Amino acid sequence: MKDEIRIVFMGTPDFAVPTLEALLEDGYHVVGVVTQPDKPQGRKKIMTPPPVKEAALKHGLPVMQPQRLRLPEAVAELALWEPDVIVTAAYGQILPKAVLDMPQFGCLNVHGSLLPRYRGGAPIQRAIINGEAMTGVTLMYMAEGLDTGDMIAKVEVPIEPEDTSGTVFAKLSSAGAQLLREQLPLLLAGEAERTPQKEDEATYAPNLTREDEKIDWQHSSQAIYNRIRGLVPFSGAFTLWEGNVFKIWGAKVPNAGQSSVGSETPGTVLKLTDEGIEVRTGDGSIWLSEIQPAGKKAMAAGQFARGGQMKPGTVLA
Repeated sequence: MKDEIRIVFMGTPDFAVPTLEALLEDGYHVVGVVTQPDKPQGRKKIMTPPPVKEAALKHGLPVMQPQRLRLPEAVAELALWEPDVIVTAAYGQILPKAVLDMPQFGCLNVHGSLLPRYRGGAPIQRAIINGEAMTGVTLMYMAEGLDTGDMIAKVEVPIEPEDTSGTVFAKLSSAGAQLLREQLPLLLAGEAERTPQKEDEATYAPNLTREDEKIDWQHSSQAIYNRIRGLVPFSGAFTLWEGNVFKIWGAKVPNAGQSSVGSETPGTVLKLTDEGIEVRTGDGSIWLSEIQPAGKKAMAAGQFARGGQMKPGTVLA
């Protein structure tokens, strides 16, 4: 039956690749892949295909890259593939009703949170920024609302104290692919569960803005640390030094009793050593371990400290 079911896969980033690979490894007939358009990357703005496109082409699969899936011509092109089921994972566009109604077995989504918590486009980053100790993946039916469809199954994945968005993305990517592997045969046999979400328990994870990336030194050391690791390895958190963006890619919070106590303004640089840069926070201090001054590459904060460009007493804004 697997090779008789026509599957269209929709996804864009690395997160989605294991799910596509799992479908192919399990012998399903993936008739085509829909992903976001190529985008310019790096300082030279080289047009770069999404990871899902690269994976699809490796397997010889046809690829669609509509600017907007809801345009009639995009819907018509998709309909030519005659999908029996559509599987999405971090595709990045809302599916219109015409697409949701297209496959007989429905549209399924591998979502990186334990729904109904963290609906939206940045569930993994928001969970880490908010200091959550647990997240997971939900396999769900897609509906017209934002991640509002009925749930099929979930799997929990812990967020360790030193996890970043990058490490949690990898965990959830693998967990999501495995969850689909387990549930898709049940769904096609009409045996999968279907559980409505509880609207009163819903929370949201909107896409990150520039303001989300800026550190507020008045916050606690733990909150600042969570924000930094929640933005690694993607956009990165930043502060301002001498009016320029000063990115922070790594940090650590001193153990209880080891954080310096003082009356300095939050954001004040307290020490610069081979260990890094100690900065005053709203409730103590935090050590920056990897930084990136404007116009330069990321480097160990200890290496930067040895350069003598920044002095104790400097206030980061």
